[in-house]
Amino acid sequence: MEDMVKNGEMDVFDSVTPEVKLRTKKMMMWFIIFAVVMLFGGVTSALIVLKGKLMWMHVHVPTAFWLSIASVVVSSATIYWAVRSLKSGSVKNAMIGVFSTLVLGIVFTITQMSGWAGLKDKGMGYTITQNEQGLKSYKWNPLGKFTGEYGVDYWIEYRNAPLVLWNGEFYAESDVNHMQPKTTEVMSTFNASGALISVLVYVHLIHLFFGLIYLAVNLNRLRIGALSQENYMSLYANGMYWHFMGVLWIYLFAFLFFIY
Repeated sequence: MEDMVKNGEMDVFDSVTPEVKLRTKKMMMWFIIFAVVMLFGGVTSALIVLKGKLMWMHVHVPTAFWLSIASVVVSSATIYWAVRSLKSGSVKNAMIGVFSTLVLGIVFTITQMSGWAGLKDKGMGYTITQNEQGLKSYKWNPLGKFTGEYGVDYWIEYRNAPLVLWNGEFYAESDVNHMQPKTTEVMSTFNASGALISVLVYVHLIHLFFGLIYLAVNLNRLRIGALSQENYMSLYANGMYWHFMGVLWIYLFAFLFFIY
């Protein structure tokens, strides 16, 4: 029993060979990654279906989201360096790498929330109202609630073509004579694109949060000597998850703002 306790921690993998440890933890992480892929695959599939049926808003990418891309790319490099350092026997460098990744993960979280806050300030998101009884009511904003310069800050797609803004009214691109304004629809249509952006941003952040917790745990394991050159599997699995979350956000970013 004493052999299974390291620095006050119980490790269920201590009784097996390093090869079995690595293979088992890899398999567990791949299972988690597959489950996350299925989740986000379902949400993006819903986006594809909805886009063809509704008016769809496209927005200019907030600067904060570009900063989030930069932070997640750099953090992927730092966690890679941390794993390589531990495998080569440098616990100190591994700690620096994990700490750097943790900080960059926090920066990523802040920039993501800032990016969404910027969109919300322009009218994306929900409005809180209060009824006669004093109860709060939350209502998701329609497309017409969004502010900014049309064609620069945002544009609205209708039947796979952008709406045209002319004399303060929205018209279908095919309505060259401006006979049938679509303004009423724009002012009342549920902003599905905004809802999906918020869902994908926050669901991704929730999953990233688990990665941040894992980083903090592994940083403490490095500090107390529970991880070493011979026992690096937990950090390796942490790196797998972190790389995946980075690639996932880059995909979602491209999907939301450039592909659809």
